[in-house]
Amino acid sequence: ITSLFDGTSIDPLEFASAEGSPDGLTAVASNFREVWAFGTNSIEVWYNSGATDFPLQRIQGAFNELGLAAPYSVAKMDNGLFWLGRDRRGQGIVYRANGYLGQRISTHAVEWQIQQYEDMTDAIAYTYQQDGHSFYVLVFPTANATWVYDVSTQAWHERAGFVNGEFTRHRGNCQMSFQGKPVIGDFENGNIYAFDLNNFSDNGSTQKWLRSWRALPTGQNNLKRTSQHSLQLDIESGVGLNSGQGSDPEVMLRWSDDGGHTWSNEHWSKIGKIGQFYRRVFWRRLGMTLKLRDRVYELSGTDPVKINIMGAELILSPTNA
Repeated sequence: ITSLFDGTSIDPLEFASAEGSPDGLTAVASNFREVWAFGTNSIEVWYNSGATDFPLQRIQGAFNELGLAAPYSVAKMDNGLFWLGRDRRGQGIVYRANGYLGQRISTHAVEWQIQQYEDMTDAIAYTYQQDGHSFYVLVFPTANATWVYDVSTQAWHERAGFVNGEFTRHRGNCQMSFQGKPVIGDFENGNIYAFDLNNFSDNGSTQKWLRSWRALPTGQNNLKRTSQHSLQLDIESGVGLNSGQGSDPEVMLRWSDDGGHTWSNEHWSKIGKIGQFYRRVFWRRLGMTLKLRDRVYELSGTDPVKINIMGAELILSPTNA
C-alpha cells in the first residue's frame, strides 16, 4: 500500500502476500468496496478493516480455488465480477461471482471454442447495458474473435465485424457510457463509436448477421433420411427502406447434410418491401437429407434493416431408408 494521498511513496514494509495459495497475482478488482485479488490458480478477497498499520485484511473463508486465465478479462456488471478462469486442472471457463464463489456461466460449446484458440491470455473484457440487457463482451485479439454473454437471457452469441467477405473480431476494445449511450473505442484506429440499435452498419461498412440450427431437435434423429418439403420463416416483414439497399430486403438460406463441413448453394427469399407486413417467407422443395440423416440450416443477410425472427416451421416426412 502507498502512503495516504501519495501514490508515489511506498514503504517497503507495507505489503501483504497471498496466504491461501502461493500463486502469482495477476489482477486486482474492487467489488462492493472489497478487493478481489486474482491469482493464476486462486482468488482471495480482502476488506478495509481500518487498522492503523495495514488497513487491508483478508476475509476469512473468502478463498476460491479458481484463478484467472487473462488479466484483462475481469469486468464488473450486474452487481458482480466476470472473468475468464483457469485452475490447476485446466482453463477456458467463464465465471461470474456468486458471493465469494465463482459460478460457471459459459456453455460447453463456447468453452470448446475458446480452448481451441492459440492464445487466450490476451483476452479483453468490457460490459455495457442497453434496452434492459446487460452484456459481458469477451474479445480474443490473437484469435480474432468476440463472444458476448447476455445476463438477462443467460445466452451467448458471437459478435463480429464483416471485412472483405469474412467475419472478424468486433471492433470494440473498451467501453464507457456517454450522454446516456454506450460508446466503444476502436482497437485499430482510435475511433469512438456509439451502439445504436437503429443503425445497421459498422461506421458505414456492411454488417452481416448469421444464425444456424439443427433441423431435428436433440434426441429425435433416428438416423433415417427425411424429405424436407418446405421451411417457413416467422419474421417481421414489411421493414424495407424507402430507397437504396434494403428497399427490397432479402434473407439467404443454405444447408449442410454433413454436420457443417460442406454447404448447399445460397437460396434467397424476399421479406417484404416497406409496408408489406403480411408477406410470407418460404423455401420449398428442399430435397432429402444424406449422410448424417440430419441437416443444419443457416440463415443470414446483409441488408441494412432490422431483422426480427420469431421462429421457423419446417415441414418434413420420414422415409424408411
